[in-house]
Amino acid sequence: MSHKDPNYLLKDLQPSQFYISQAKLSNIQAWFRKDDLSNFEPLPVKVLDGIPILTDGHTRAVVAILAGLESVPLVYEEDELDWNLYHYCVEQCNQKGIHSPYDLVNRVISAHEYEEKWINWCQQISSKLQQNQK
Repeated sequence: MSHKDPNYLLKDLQPSQFYISQAKLSNIQAWFRKDDLSNFEPLPVKVLDGIPILTDGHTRAVVAILAGLESVPLVYEEDELDWNLYHYCVEQCNQKGIHSPYDLVNRVISAHEYEEKWINWCQQISSKLQQNQK
């Protein structure tokens, strides 16, 4: 089942994470060319409760913003992900005042902090949500 690719501006996308790893950011900036997006993998978007949610590619979105772009290639998320987890992450983003990838520009942290504050947090929340579903 093929959908037309989503047509949103970066400012319209709701992030589902609230930190960006400096290491990932630097890696992407090394190859990113704003005038040639041919090697830019489209960012996956899922519409939840009528809101276009960025399910992945947050760092690439921030790199594009830092390069002055307002839009990049997007694709509808086709994978069946843990939507309860995404709902919770989006709620947490909203509570932290993160409503678009632009809000992540000032939330770049070291790779070590990213592992601690984001990856570990996600794993704990995912485990809690799975326990609550049993």
